[in-house]
Amino acid sequence: MEKRTTYHEQTDTQNTLRLRDVLKTLPPFCRDYFRALEATTTTKTRISYAYDIRIFFQYLQEENPLFHNFSIDQFTVDVLDQLQVLDIEEYQEYLKVYQNREKTTTNGERGIKRKMSSLRSFYAYYYKREMIQTNPTLLVDMPRLHQKTITRLDADEVALLLDYVEHAGDQLTGQKKVYYEKTKERDLALITLLLGTGIRVSECVGLDVEDLDFKNNGIKVTRKGGGEMIVYFGDEVEAALQRYLTVRDGITPLAGHEHALFYSTQRRRLGVQAVENLVKKYASQITTTKKITPHKLRSTYGTALYQETGDIYLVADVLGHKDVNTTKKHYAAIDDTRRRKAASAVTLRENGAKPL
Repeated sequence: MEKRTTYHEQTDTQNTLRLRDVLKTLPPFCRDYFRALEATTTTKTRISYAYDIRIFFQYLQEENPLFHNFSIDQFTVDVLDQLQVLDIEEYQEYLKVYQNREKTTTNGERGIKRKMSSLRSFYAYYYKREMIQTNPTLLVDMPRLHQKTITRLDADEVALLLDYVEHAGDQLTGQKKVYYEKTKERDLALITLLLGTGIRVSECVGLDVEDLDFKNNGIKVTRKGGGEMIVYFGDEVEAALQRYLTVRDGITPLAGHEHALFYSTQRRRLGVQAVENLVKKYASQITTTKKITPHKLRSTYGTALYQETGDIYLVADVLGHKDVNTTKKHYAAIDDTRRRKAASAVTLRENGAKPL
């Protein structure tokens, strides 16, 4: 029997080919660095690094007088030693807004920090191997990130969202109603799954029907970084998935998409952008003040799980966070709410203290 190629294996192959194309646009000496990253990073991460490093060399060609007339092939590792702290600071300033292939690109503090982290990693590789004598990136302060408030759905909004997905067709007519009925069970199963397990959208679209285990009410997901894990779900998720599978059985998929759990109307594996669009479509009818994405549904699940259990390590494990500090950072606001409740949880005197 021929071995099944998973979505994640296919994606990794495509990313490997894409990375090779991006590397062709970088100085030849950069390839050693990316080869060294293979053992500790995914191809998707390396592609992000490659784009970041490409912007750095674009900056040198456009803004640094020493390299105005350099072609990309003329850059050697020695160039890194010619740059001073001021050059790196000017690059950080450049990252705020720049032209990239006739398109204006802007970066906020998070985008700048990520690109600066990529450059630090790049410099560190050559410095550690004594191919350069200096590392000015270590002397440049990184942008300070301001904590963002986590957007999530409240319990009543979750119920409203699921009810809306289930009954949105009641107000529709004609082709819109036909389309809704065609995708209703899929959309309800998908949103219920995201809300009931907290899996990432990339993990969701990568699911194959063989990853479902109704005997144990679990799904095998491929986590960020490539590791596999069984995530368990409750009765509501099971019921929604079972209803969808009845519909799915009547779909003849295109070749190469036979194993996908969720199909598009074109009978292909549903993609990340399509899931983001359908979540936005339904959620916008429930709340106009919150911008709800699949990741916000993940935050909603994480919040509910933490409020129910109070176990931050369980939340980190289920969400697939490698570092529990990531989880603590995201759910610190809930901890503050719990601490405030503690103030009135213990009564010192039966009638309370009387004001003077």
